[in-house]
Amino acid sequence: MEVPVEQNQLLTAQLLEAAPDAILLVDETGYIQLINAQAERLFGYRRDELVGELVEILVPDAARSQHPSHRHEYQLDGRPRPMGHGAPLAARRKGGTEFPAEISLSTIATPHGRMVAAAVRDVSDRLAQAQAQALLASIVESSHDAVVSRTLDGTITSWNAAAERIYGYPAAEIVGKRIFAIVPDDQHDQERELLDRIARGERIDRRRMRRRNADGRIMIVSVSISPVYDRLGRIIGAASVSRDLTKQELSEAKFQGLLEAAPDAIVGVAVDGRIVLANAQAEALLGYRRDELLGQPVETLVPTGNRPSHPQLRDRYFADPRPRPMGHNNKQLWARRKDGSEFPAEISLSSFESEDGLLVSASIRDVTDRIEATVERERLKAQAERERLESRLQQTQRLESLGQLAGGVAHDFNNLLGVILNYGEFIAEELNQAMDEGDLRWQDARRDLEQIQRAARRASALTHQLLTFGRREVVRPQVISLNAAVEEVQALLRRTLAEHVELSTSLGHDLWLVRADPGQLEQVLMNLAVNSRYAMPSGGRLVIETDNLEVDGAFQSQQPSVQPGRYVRLRVTDSGTGMPPEVAAHAFDPFFTTKPKGEGTGLGLATVYGIITQAGGHVWLRSETARGTTVTALFPVTDDAAEPPPPAVARPRRGRGETVLVVEDERALGEVTRRILERHNYVVLTTDNGPDALRLLEQPDRAIELLITDVIMPTMLGREVAERATALRPGLRVMFMSGYAEPVLTAQGTLDDGVVLLSKPFTETDLLAMVQEVLDRPVG
Repeated sequence: MEVPVEQNQLLTAQLLEAAPDAILLVDETGYIQLINAQAERLFGYRRDELVGELVEILVPDAARSQHPSHRHEYQLDGRPRPMGHGAPLAARRKGGTEFPAEISLSTIATPHGRMVAAAVRDVSDRLAQAQAQALLASIVESSHDAVVSRTLDGTITSWNAAAERIYGYPAAEIVGKRIFAIVPDDQHDQERELLDRIARGERIDRRRMRRRNADGRIMIVSVSISPVYDRLGRIIGAASVSRDLTKQELSEAKFQGLLEAAPDAIVGVAVDGRIVLANAQAEALLGYRRDELLGQPVETLVPTGNRPSHPQLRDRYFADPRPRPMGHNNKQLWARRKDGSEFPAEISLSSFESEDGLLVSASIRDVTDRIEATVERERLKAQAERERLESRLQQTQRLESLGQLAGGVAHDFNNLLGVILNYGEFIAEELNQAMDEGDLRWQDARRDLEQIQRAARRASALTHQLLTFGRREVVRPQVISLNAAVEEVQALLRRTLAEHVELSTSLGHDLWLVRADPGQLEQVLMNLAVNSRYAMPSGGRLVIETDNLEVDGAFQSQQPSVQPGRYVRLRVTDSGTGMPPEVAAHAFDPFFTTKPKGEGTGLGLATVYGIITQAGGHVWLRSETARGTTVTALFPVTDDAAEPPPPAVARPRRGRGETVLVVEDERALGEVTRRILERHNYVVLTTDNGPDALRLLEQPDRAIELLITDVIMPTMLGREVAERATALRPGLRVMFMSGYAEPVLTAQGTLDDGVVLLSKPFTETDLLAMVQEVLDRPVG
């Protein structure tokens, strides 16, 4: 009887919906035309979400781009094809998760053209089960114990590699035979009894039994036997795990030999706290004979004061018996001898299973000698550290003393240089004027004067280096980036180094800002570059590096003077000749130089030291003969914002007849100052001491707009003169001048707000510019 078409279609649809696999019907263009209920459940899409979509929506991302070509290849050869059996394929659910799948493809001719039917099955459980079985088989095969299974009548069904090794029978030879092949004749009845017990569901644990290997040798094994169940829970056989105890007996003998040869005292302790074994070293260290120790509580070896709490500690260790060294870095442990004396000890605990149950092995070592050696080592280390710090302190004090001396010398020297330079300028003007009028007799005198002025300017530069080294030079710090300072001076450095020295820079990204004097930073880089050039007469490489640095305790242990915090690091490294230790130790000392006479002043590195320490930083060098030198400087970070560059200074104007009071104890310099100011339309009063200046200011009929005072004077310092002067005349403008400005500097070498200082020696332009600047300031 022929089934009607409508009934046939209904039956097909019902079969499709009842199918256990996900089924999809895909047209020749790759669009899904039909799915069943299992496809909705497996892929997580509703039917209306999948129908009409490309089938690649169900393909994992990694394989999606290649899938259309695979689809086209199948359409060319549309034979039924199962896929994913040997190596499962992957499919993709709605949420993006993937699962291993088997896919069977076949083609179907329909009124709408040929379509491909895909049956998809999730094989995750099957793979997991196969992996578990493979893992179990791998574990069994790699076991050191013989693992053997047999039926309840004793027929061997499996035999692992360890069974081959222990009993000597290859698996191919023994599987299928009865277990009695390895059981001695007088043990057959016992083996049948064990099989009967297994059939009743019993388990046999670690039973000592005799077995016979392929050579006929009888051996002692420890056997554990368990029932084997089928899927319905019925006992169908037995599995045994056997261990050859013959080797164990040999091992126990070796263990005893090792125990006796151990350099440490070893005692074994049972769960109840009794000592059950002890070696010869335990007798020697603790003073007991072995028969006196065995059976005694382990607290016998614990100092009297610690005995009450020891059982609780012992019980805690038995509850978690992991290997544990004690007495190394934690609280010092002590042990007690038979005579009652105590000694410091290290004790290492470990546990092992024995026939008598869990035992704890305590390895005891007397560390008296080690502690004494450690104490002596720490004493020597502390002494070395103390000597190192004392040496560093002495060096700092020596440099500080030299700085004070340099500052004092610079003060008097700058006064003399101010006189020489400015009087020289006066003479130069006269000579130039005479020569302009045609009197050429003064040409030689003019050249001689230029030599005098050149020497004075060099001497002035030296005094400024001395003041910089002594941290008594006036600094004008700004918030800047060290990278900008390096880039600013880079072209000048290349000209200074010449062609035979390669200059390279490695500047850190996002460098933190520091507060420093840009001109002094340029001087630091120039001095270091010049030193490096002298150290590389045949050429070499100079590297300038910057980076950010967080100083922590570990860094401070290497450089104790550096406090923890944020710094910007500057490193200048050359590949030059380097310095031996005795030279490097004095590298920052003023006037210390290894250059030939006339080629160096010995103030280059001293100036570097002064500039960096005055900026609150730290500097040191490391040098090695024939390996080069690295100078490292740390500058403390500032959180202030960078400042805009200062405006250009205009040429100073002539005075408007203002009255200026000049207080200078070096009369020649006071006279120079007077002449300069009077030549530019100022009225000048001069005195060489503070009291006379104050008496002039006390006269109400004298109109004085500006007080210019030296800082260092014998009777009264300039700061005191200024304070008393402004008390007499509120609103009086004040300007300091000095070649040694420490009394008006802050601890950082900067000037207080509102304090104006003209450094000696000064030129006419310097003096006039600063006078104009001060007079143009508003009063208040």
